[in-house]
Amino acid sequence: MAISDKDFELIRDFIYNICGMYFHVTKKYFLESRLTRRIEATGVRTYTDYFQLLKSSRGTEELKFLMDEITTNETYFFRNIPQLNALETKLLPEIVETKNKMGFRKLRIWSAASSSGEEAYTMAMILLEKRATLLKDWIIEIVGTDINETVIAQAKEGVYNAYSVRNVPDLYKRKYIREDNGKFILSPDVKKFVTFSKLNLYDDSKMIFMKSFDFIFCANVLIYFDTASKSKVVQHFYNNLQPYGYFFVGQSESLHGV
Repeated sequence: MAISDKDFELIRDFIYNICGMYFHVTKKYFLESRLTRRIEATGVRTYTDYFQLLKSSRGTEELKFLMDEITTNETYFFRNIPQLNALETKLLPEIVETKNKMGFRKLRIWSAASSSGEEAYTMAMILLEKRATLLKDWIIEIVGTDINETVIAQAKEGVYNAYSVRNVPDLYKRKYIREDNGKFILSPDVKKFVTFSKLNLYDDSKMIFMKSFDFIFCANVLIYFDTASKSKVVQHFYNNLQPYGYFFVGQSESLHGV
């Protein structure tokens, strides 16, 4: 069932106003395919009916399922090696030195749009290796957030497939991951440093509470925003980052024009 231009624009704008994700007309087929799945699942007959469902009292619950469909969750451990090397060898020691001078031994890292948790847990493993040296007697807090509740649940579980762990160095794999019948189970020693929760990056009322981070990672998310929504979200990141902190985006992303 093909979606009309009118229905496409109505639903696209509804999604945009909720979470800032903007679907250009070139993404019409993608959105149509995802909406078709939800139409079949909910039993409504048309795209117009589905739009009315989203606006109804049942809309909040249905929106959770729609977010699951339209958000992309391609991720794995140790994904962006150049960034991780920079963090480990240069930026982390720099931040530690700065905070030691302040007498404040607490490190806060935010994995925004954390998906199923691989990025946040990668950070936890790297920092765990520093616990006896650089980060001795430090408090470590890693926060992972995502708008997709399904992947948040997966992140909290900490169980992965072979694809997700394929880049994990042997040292880390031996120490922090246990294989069981083709599943790769994360050590509680890693999980205890990370908390996960649902967060819409476009929700001003929630974003203002994400304060005092030393590092913020937001990879492969801003590409789904137009300039206006991107500027709004990046401003929140800036406000929530320590003056000496660092903000990371994906390799294919840019803050040009923001």
